[in-house]
Amino acid sequence: MTPRPATAPPPEPQPRIPRTIWALGFVSLFTDLGSEMVHGLLPLLMAGTLGASALVIGLVEGAAEALVLVTKVFSGYVSDAMGRRKPLVLLGYGLAALAKPLFPLADSIATVTTARLLDRFGKGIRGAPRDALLGDLAPPSIRGACFGLRQSMDTAGAVLGPLAAVALLWVFADDIRTVLWFAVLPGLVSVALLLTVVPEPGDGGRRPARLPITREGMAHLGTAFWGVVAVGALVSLARFSEAFLVLRAAERGMPLTFIPLVLVVMSGAYMLSAYPAGRLSDKLPRAAVLATGMAVLVGANIVLALAQGYAMLFAGIALWGLHMGLTQGILASLVADVAPAEFRGTAFGVFSLVSGAGLLAASALAGLLWDTVSPATTFAAGAVIAVVATLAALRLLPSKAGGTAPTAQRPEAAAKSRRDSDRDVSRR
Repeated sequence: MTPRPATAPPPEPQPRIPRTIWALGFVSLFTDLGSEMVHGLLPLLMAGTLGASALVIGLVEGAAEALVLVTKVFSGYVSDAMGRRKPLVLLGYGLAALAKPLFPLADSIATVTTARLLDRFGKGIRGAPRDALLGDLAPPSIRGACFGLRQSMDTAGAVLGPLAAVALLWVFADDIRTVLWFAVLPGLVSVALLLTVVPEPGDGGRRPARLPITREGMAHLGTAFWGVVAVGALVSLARFSEAFLVLRAAERGMPLTFIPLVLVVMSGAYMLSAYPAGRLSDKLPRAAVLATGMAVLVGANIVLALAQGYAMLFAGIALWGLHMGLTQGILASLVADVAPAEFRGTAFGVFSLVSGAGLLAASALAGLLWDTVSPATTFAAGAVIAVVATLAALRLLPSKAGGTAPTAQRPEAAAKSRRDSDRDVSRR
């Protein structure tokens, strides 16, 4: 008899997204829902009820965002040194929840400032450990989908928050303080989910690891990681604050009533694209998906620079949100891919610091060009930098498909890293 030809074994089914990843997504969704309700109304409370000037509001916001950047580095480092992520994640979300009641109770700018700094301090504490925890929990073959899902759910909160605030203002006849009390509830839900559903990874494979904050210590993060950091910095330089989208809409004559739709449209496009982009990056090279996102940003900037009517304006805004969905979760997945697992918290903290500094620099440059040249020039400059970032993504990032296991250190490098960490501990 003629032997039957051998058949290839069926491909292994893709694992499902773990329940804990969904839980982290809902934690982000509820937290962002409450935070965006506050952030949309806080300038009105400060300027109207409490009489703060634009300068004071700007200083409070600038200090709050700077605090986030600095705190992320230290919280990521501490989570590595502890060998545990969840306590810091819980502390960060808990601080944000505790700060929320201070906003409706505030009778002075000092109280609002304290609450705002506590809220942002909580964000800084939880950011890097949460992303590292997600990297620990996500199966490597669907890591992009896991990060994309969390990003989509986080952005869903950013869409629902302002809409909820508008609806509640209508119900309570523009009573800002009453609406701010409602913003307390989502934060409590987030903390409850963390306490009951999200575990610390129980594989026992991660031991406490402190990376020496020296040139030699930073080298342990690897050249691939620093390539991701360089690309992330360029992406941030090309992506200035979304406040300029609002300013462009106002400059094009959009009525004040419809201005909030700018961020709703941007966040909606972001929300709808982040998860599909993450899934795509598990099958294709993440660099290709990221480069596509930056090419979309080039198009968004060109459309916004040339926009005359509302249709073109909102097309540019939607493209901006699409680029966010195609880049932000992908960058986080890349960090988790290339950073050594024992130093993943530190890696996310360093990446966030550099990217945040790039965003601040980009926003300052955008404001300078806006004031001294023209709004169109601001977006044209963003398009040029986005082209550079696109080329850098294709040149500096791994060309292999996503969904592979994280890049591991060679055995001798890992052993040396542990010896360095142990010596650092003994000196202390």
